[in-house]
Amino acid sequence: LAGLPLAQAAFAALDPDIRVVAEKADGDALRPGDVIARIEGPARPALSAERTALNFLGHLSGVATATAAFADRIAHTRAKICCTRKTTPGLRVFEKYAVRCGGGANHRFGLDDAILIKDNHIAVAGSIAAALDGAKAYAGHLVKIEIEVDTLDQLDQVLAHGAADVVLLDNMGPDALREAVARVAGRLVTEASGNVSLETVRAIAETGVDLISVGRITHSAPTLDLGLDVALG
Repeated sequence: LAGLPLAQAAFAALDPDIRVVAEKADGDALRPGDVIARIEGPARPALSAERTALNFLGHLSGVATATAAFADRIAHTRAKICCTRKTTPGLRVFEKYAVRCGGGANHRFGLDDAILIKDNHIAVAGSIAAALDGAKAYAGHLVKIEIEVDTLDQLDQVLAHGAADVVLLDNMGPDALREAVARVAGRLVTEASGNVSLETVRAIAETGVDLISVGRITHSAPTLDLGLDVALG
């Protein structure tokens, strides 16, 4: 479950006297037929707020459920599932909250949280060293620098330079990831990304990476099927 406070806010916006009595809490596992909350109050404002409340609950609970599916697959490892910035416009904060409800962790909320050097940035800068030099010159002492690599040779260049705090290992298979983790040897935080699925995430986590970023837990999460049933009394 995720999004119950937003559902409560939707009802309160239509009528502050509507009572929402929660039977479950965000982060709880749900089973078919579970009662999440009971809404008590006038029918007109309750039904006016119904769709907005259910949209929040269904979407965010879907994100939390998708995240939990990935997190459960790797619970025996030290790796964490992270979301990305591939979020719905206007809903990023809520979707990232839902990821946490599902047992995941948050990556950046925006470009200003940290510096992430991607392949296109390296191409524009001319080299890995030039990109890291530029980032280091710009960043304050509290700003972390992450850089994306897709080969072990690029990883060696990053390690030799020494300016990065995190390395993003993009679209590497388990053998390459395992070798990358060995070469890093704890000097940097390691993050795996690229077409991560429920079928591949376990093998990725077992290579020893610290983080696994998964865009689909936000941009492609199915909506949880929820409904509101009226009882007049």
